[in-house]
Amino acid sequence: MFTAKRRRPNKPLLSAVVLLGAGALVLTGCSGGGSGGGTDNPTTFEFLKNAENTTTQPVLDALASGSCTAENDAAPLEVNSVPQADLDAQVQLLATQDGLPPMFSAGGNPAEGAKLAKAGYLVDFDKALTELGVRDKVAEGAVSTIKKLYGGSFSFLPYQYNIEGIFYNKELFEKNGWAVPETWDDLLKIAGEAKSAGLTPFAASGEQGWPLTRLISGYLFRSLGADALQDVADGKAKLTDPEYVAAAQAVADLGAAGYFGSNVASLDYDAATNEFLTGKAAMIYMGSWLLGNINSDSNQIGADNVGFFKFPGVAGGSGSIDEYPSNVGLPATFNAKTYAADNSVGAWLKCITSNYGNEALAQGQITGFIADKKVELPAISQTIADEIAGAKDSVLWFEALFNAKASNISSTNAALLVTGQLSAEQFMKLVQDALDEG
Repeated sequence: MFTAKRRRPNKPLLSAVVLLGAGALVLTGCSGGGSGGGTDNPTTFEFLKNAENTTTQPVLDALASGSCTAENDAAPLEVNSVPQADLDAQVQLLATQDGLPPMFSAGGNPAEGAKLAKAGYLVDFDKALTELGVRDKVAEGAVSTIKKLYGGSFSFLPYQYNIEGIFYNKELFEKNGWAVPETWDDLLKIAGEAKSAGLTPFAASGEQGWPLTRLISGYLFRSLGADALQDVADGKAKLTDPEYVAAAQAVADLGAAGYFGSNVASLDYDAATNEFLTGKAAMIYMGSWLLGNINSDSNQIGADNVGFFKFPGVAGGSGSIDEYPSNVGLPATFNAKTYAADNSVGAWLKCITSNYGNEALAQGQITGFIADKKVELPAISQTIADEIAGAKDSVLWFEALFNAKASNISSTNAALLVTGQLSAEQFMKLVQDALDEG
């Protein structure tokens, strides 16, 4: 359930998703954090975060002066920041010095977080939250995403959580008699009719690339199942296998049919978003971070005119339409040593887990924590919140398990795939070659 009524926001409801980037960089001149870091009995509850994250601290500050006042009196919240590019290296350095703070953000490379969990540096939240009696306050879909990203363990908390799917113009669908598609063939039929009506069927940024490769992974997850890309990461399959090339071909075919419009290669993220929100495009594949744009006054078609549906099924495929592609932005975790040694850290963990979802929602953020107080949201935001609350499993995205080189090659060549300058076989081979090089 989502008591207080809120006016429709004039500013973005959600911040843009933080895309997971390259591995650790060399850190120069950085030392440990504040007085709360690296001690068995911290005098403060220190949170080390990436400086670019501006959404988490306001919620924690509100909790410190509200629901978590007692916890803050016992161990005052202290927030310290480092640039995102330095975060992996900073965390690694503090770990070697036995100086990790009680709570800290994940770095840009999930593999590094998985290493910390495997080495015992991080709290096992399945165990800790169960013992604290608040395990049910974290959405299962978010936990599923975290486990897929971080080596199978629930070792990070979803302060951000985004699901992905297809946003659509409800007025255009109603005007043309289009039902929400449940299959890929249904989607193609709508796309063809949208083009004939003088519309761009799918707004997409070829300049960014990843909005196109998200369609490849969506097709793979529906055709081959949730483990399709994990199998590639584990060496059980290759992107050059016929069934994987078929997914790239399906997306290339959308481009060949003109379903992305004539300028997809040069379109950036903002321009693609604008194409949809001005009514020129019928659909856009995107994550729930788009709610910020949808609920802003710059949305010319109006928030009430935007619907959302899951990536459709593929005929004969083994994947489930109920598995959302999702990400957790840059989550945060707890230092296992300080958690075990100091009750104040556990008290903070319990209070955050119990109350973060409600406070974040009151501030216009949808997270992976359950919100059980009623807040009046715009209809499309309520739709997303309900989907998140009900989701039990998730899948990742095309580049989630790739190395930095493969990720870059994937995103920079996606436009060439949909404009016919690279074949599906060539595109998948370029990416697979980068994966094989490590």
